[in-house]
Amino acid sequence: MKKIISLLLLVTVFCSCNEYQKALKTEDVAVKFDIATKLYDTGKYSKAIRLFEQIAPAYRGKPQAEKLFYMFAQSYYKTKQYYLAGYQFESFVSGYPKSEKIQEAAYLGAKSYSMLSPVYSLDQADTVKAIDKLQAFIDTYPNSEYLVDANTTLKVLSDKIEKKVYENAKGYNTISDFKSAIVAFDNFIADYPGTKFKEDALFYKYDSAYQLAINSVPAKMEERLNVAKVAHSNLVKFDANTKYKNKAGEMFARIEKDLQKFTK
Repeated sequence: MKKIISLLLLVTVFCSCNEYQKALKTEDVAVKFDIATKLYDTGKYSKAIRLFEQIAPAYRGKPQAEKLFYMFAQSYYKTKQYYLAGYQFESFVSGYPKSEKIQEAAYLGAKSYSMLSPVYSLDQADTVKAIDKLQAFIDTYPNSEYLVDANTTLKVLSDKIEKKVYENAKGYNTISDFKSAIVAFDNFIADYPGTKFKEDALFYKYDSAYQLAINSVPAKMEERLNVAKVAHSNLVKFDANTKYKNKAGEMFARIEKDLQKFTK
């Protein structure tokens, strides 16, 4: 019995493969469409894509086109070809605005771009694009069943951008470009007032101002020491028991000591 079942499975697979190969070679687009649909329904998306690519131009404007292009976009998405999926879903939304699949396609188009977002340390152009796409989806479909997922994804991407901006500012401090660090941290704090990195940003701005001051020429030192003093005050106002309290206090003592030179 087991041998018979195995043989039947082998025959089925062989026939299926043979049917697919014939579909690839035939000029009959209806046959290609039928086989591609069967492949799609059974989760064989890569094979389906090859047939969809062959017949897509011929089906534009035809009654079956809506179904074809939906499956085409989904096949790219299922095989993690997100650039192509995003493009196809956007084309579907544009071409079939009355489709019952419109919200799903619009969401998956935006979601496709989010899947291209790299780790925060890399260039975030794709992340910015994904944020724009998701926000456009949320604005267009505020009552969508996909709204919760869209907002969740948007939050993840926005947090990634926030971390990128913070790390860029901190990078100036790391390479001792303290002037640029101060500007970058000021911009970061202004742009992200509720950031979870605020304590760190305030400290590293303070550290940058401190380092710039104590390494200044005498003519600029007093002014820069006072700038550092204000930065220390902002840190302490944010959290009197900051995790940087000991180090910040040591730095402040040095600032006070150096300022005394200018009061004599």
